[in-house]
Amino acid sequence: MEVQLTPFIMLDGSAREAIAFYEDALDAKVVFKQTFGEAPGEAGQEVPEQAKERLAHSILKIGGADLFVADTDPGVQYAAGKQVNICVSVADRELARKYFEALKDGGQVDLPLQEIHFSPAYGMVTDKFGVTFQIFTKRA
Repeated sequence: MEVQLTPFIMLDGSAREAIAFYEDALDAKVVFKQTFGEAPGEAGQEVPEQAKERLAHSILKIGGADLFVADTDPGVQYAAGKQVNICVSVADRELARKYFEALKDGGQVDLPLQEIHFSPAYGMVTDKFGVTFQIFTKRA
């Protein structure tokens, strides 16, 4: 079983600018980029027109490491000071649930662990130390 931890930078509409900066400053290479307008919509959730060009997700390669950069979801309040969180990628739902449940003890659930178009089990939790984790389960 493989577990991967990746730094994830969440911004409020400036993800494209940050990516350009990291391309210059760190020789980052963009290997994936998707806007909210390009992402498949969740049932009953329409992406507001002004949010369609915001970046839903991007993956940058810097040397042998990955860095994720995105804008906050439409309708989610941006929290200054919480720009960097950790994405925990796991292979199965059971491990995702185990980590999610352990991290929420004494902390706060930011997004319940649930199936979403890009993951069979995805959620966000801020632990009791104020560190935000995104739990991401890879599709088989």
